[in-house]
Amino acid sequence: MKKIKIALCQINPTVGDIDGNLKKILFYIEKASKEAEIIVFPELAITGYNPEDLLFYPAFIKKAENALKEIVKNVKDFIVIVGLPVKREDLYNSAAVVANQSLINIYHKIYLPNYSVFDEMRYFKPGNRTPVYEYDGIFFAVNICEDIFHPSLPSLIQASSGAELIINISASPFYSGKYKKKFRMLSTRAYDMGVYICYLNMVGGQDETVFDGRSLIISPSGDVIALGKDFEEDLILAEIDLEDVVRTRMREPKIRWESEFEDVEIIKIPLKRMQRFVDSSPLAQNDIKRAQNDIKRVSQNDLKRFLVDDEEAEEEEIFKALVTGLRDYVNKNGFKRVCLGLSGGIDSSFVALIATEALGKERVVGVFMPSRYTSQESREDVYELVKNLGIELIEISIDEIFQKYLDNFKNVFKGLPEDTTEENIQSRIRGNILMALSNKFGWLVITTGNKSELAVGYSTLYGDMAGGYAVIKDVYKTIVYRVAKGVSHGRIPERVFTKAPSAELKPGQTDQDTLPAYEVLDKILYFHIEKCMGEDEIVEYGFNREVVKKVLQMIKKAEFKRRQAPIGIKISPVSLGKDWRFPVTNKF
Repeated sequence: MKKIKIALCQINPTVGDIDGNLKKILFYIEKASKEAEIIVFPELAITGYNPEDLLFYPAFIKKAENALKEIVKNVKDFIVIVGLPVKREDLYNSAAVVANQSLINIYHKIYLPNYSVFDEMRYFKPGNRTPVYEYDGIFFAVNICEDIFHPSLPSLIQASSGAELIINISASPFYSGKYKKKFRMLSTRAYDMGVYICYLNMVGGQDETVFDGRSLIISPSGDVIALGKDFEEDLILAEIDLEDVVRTRMREPKIRWESEFEDVEIIKIPLKRMQRFVDSSPLAQNDIKRAQNDIKRVSQNDLKRFLVDDEEAEEEEIFKALVTGLRDYVNKNGFKRVCLGLSGGIDSSFVALIATEALGKERVVGVFMPSRYTSQESREDVYELVKNLGIELIEISIDEIFQKYLDNFKNVFKGLPEDTTEENIQSRIRGNILMALSNKFGWLVITTGNKSELAVGYSTLYGDMAGGYAVIKDVYKTIVYRVAKGVSHGRIPERVFTKAPSAELKPGQTDQDTLPAYEVLDKILYFHIEKCMGEDEIVEYGFNREVVKKVLQMIKKAEFKRRQAPIGIKISPVSLGKDWRFPVTNKF
């Protein structure tokens, strides 16, 4: 039997905190080395992903290289694979292969993504080598994230060169529905090449990006051997039988030698497998046995939940992504508490629920700022929500301040009817109150605007858009209702789900005075934003041309607002952040 024991360290590093990341990596090495002979860490684990323009600073690269030297000192009779930026003749996104207190080799990422939130070609040069490592008769290869997404290179070269196991280290961001596609791709790669694939993904939040973990070990037959937790750090320990590769390739040989792959690079790791690793008996320690049992349970029960088209599962993963993104943004940036305006509507109720789940009720402050237009129902819903969540509530009326504005503008606005000017004044008063609380107490203001509103500009610049982090910036209104309903469990008052949405900035106001029904609006927005469709293409799907024309014009006119909006969590393929790069001055 040719078995190998491997540990995938699904960690949550912090960008720039090289000392903290090193400490975490060394902790996991010490923990995993008792039971595994290959220990793996994610892409750019030493620096965190994505360091962006920190990569231009030599001191940053030097510190990462010094951290690697510290790791090398702590690697003895086992192998460690860890991601970091490496400077040679140019800068590379790399994976260091370490064994026996020596740096054996450095693999450079070949396919550098340059779409969506990725901008790797700005920083890195692509690699051009596809080595395979021999470890006492075991042949494995390493590549990085996008490298395995390509259907041939470099994985096919590595498998053709004798690799029985391909280890892919990743920092692959989450969006809803992506995991199903990724799983199918990885399962296909393993089956087509007749290899084991160990796919290790980072976990945690970094600004607007969230990494969902859910690392995988897949057999040559395409079956899941092990599955990491979703949106949590995890140590995934597994023992894999490499004889399965031989059996699979003999029965179903799929790989053929290609003439252009003649330059095979085999790098020998000068390390003999220790008897404790060669022994094919079950993993020794009780806690490791429990971990193995947990892996088997998860792979059988939870994998279906991740992969099937199930609304409840989709709602859960979106909620977890939002919770993870907010928690890490707050904690990694050193905020003790957050505050948000509570209106009694669905958006602020949902964001309050996310914040409570992410941070605990003691760290969330709701601020109720009623005016002459605030309904009794909204007041009741705010107080019921606060009671259900157990968070602190501050009530500050804006009516007196609003009246001062009206009095001061009386002569300037004389003879003119009230319009959105007076509505926006109220919103900006509320924004000022929230920012005053933030300044005085050091709280982070989290905004409550959704993707539908941000897309069409149904929001007030320096008003409800004022804040440091936009939690549901990438969540359409219809999805807000659906996810909030699915995860509320009675915490959001039922009336919030049934009453007509309203900003309550004038008597009898509802959102649909200005916007199409959200069921219609969100579909138009989806076709335009995610599918790049124009007016004629969207109309072909049965939408009224005048409604489509109005919505597209609103999107275009609101670009200047979006440029000034706070960052927010990406949960869709195309968010209105780094994914969306349109000119403000635009006559198309």
